[in-house]
Amino acid sequence: MKLKLYTLLIAGAASLFISCGDDKKPSQEKKPALAVKVNSPASEKGSTLSLNGKIEAVNNAKLSTRMMGYVDRINVQIGDKVKKGELLVSINNSDLQAKIAQVNAKITEAQAAYNNAEKDYNRFKNLFEENSASQKELDDITANYEMAKARLEAARQMKNEIQAQFAYVNIRAPFSGVITNKFAEEGDMANPGMPLVAMEAPGAFEVRATVPESEVSSIKEGTEVDVNVKTLDKTLKGVISEVSASAKNTGSQYPVKISLEETGDEIRSGMYVSVEIPVEQKTASARVLIPSSAVVHRGDLTGIYTISSQNTALLRWIRLGKTYGDQVEVLSGLKADEEYIVDAEGKLYNGAPVSKQ
Repeated sequence: MKLKLYTLLIAGAASLFISCGDDKKPSQEKKPALAVKVNSPASEKGSTLSLNGKIEAVNNAKLSTRMMGYVDRINVQIGDKVKKGELLVSINNSDLQAKIAQVNAKITEAQAAYNNAEKDYNRFKNLFEENSASQKELDDITANYEMAKARLEAARQMKNEIQAQFAYVNIRAPFSGVITNKFAEEGDMANPGMPLVAMEAPGAFEVRATVPESEVSSIKEGTEVDVNVKTLDKTLKGVISEVSASAKNTGSQYPVKISLEETGDEIRSGMYVSVEIPVEQKTASARVLIPSSAVVHRGDLTGIYTISSQNTALLRWIRLGKTYGDQVEVLSGLKADEEYIVDAEGKLYNGAPVSKQ
């Protein structure tokens, strides 16, 4: 009886073991591997430097005065087209009018004194030649004549000085263009150096950007560049026309000017652009660059998928640097000789089996 019981127990345990083995078998089935494309930063050599800048008119000016006074009249509005020499702003100049009247009176007085001194000089000169006047008398008359002449010239120069000040109370257009801004209204007090109106000449535009000191050595004047106008999704051709030799007042950022070749009517001053500048190969090859499309974002973290030794996807966190066109620099987390996944035929996740194409 006991022998039969033991036999039944052993048989039951064996069947339970077999059934457990059958239940575990489906969980051991491997999921199909995702076909992925891989690349290496060493094979991705950036050849462009991307800068952000702003379009500005080549001829632009903020007009101000060096005289203090009330604004009497502003003859223009924003958007008005003006010609060179046209009167834009008038500032009260009653004090200058009084000064010019005083100077005119001094000129009249000095002119009369000069005319009288000239007559005396010519008379005594003739008398001296006839031995009718002494050398001392001629010297005194000559000195009086020269002083009268100097006083007349001083009065005339004073008038020129006051007339020059009228240019600062009657603000005129330095070139033909368009009024782009007004900084004062009629009745406001104008102070020396305070902008009153701004204007620019449309048609000729340039881009102004800044280059960090680590890249300025690779920027050369005369280099042709691509300028992408972000709001219009349009690319323009340009040429680097100026690279500043100093960053003293710009925080280690070197100002750069880029002349635009042909621009349409849709291009306006103030538009933001990105500039793609070709750089020397030796400068670009020293960087670890990857396509921006391969970067994975998880909140504030950025990463890249690599392949582990078990042929599974492994998300690795990296630290990014500057952007160069459609590529981004990797500062840490990925070496130049390591492979990373750039594309996959399916959704990637940590531990997903993968196979290289």
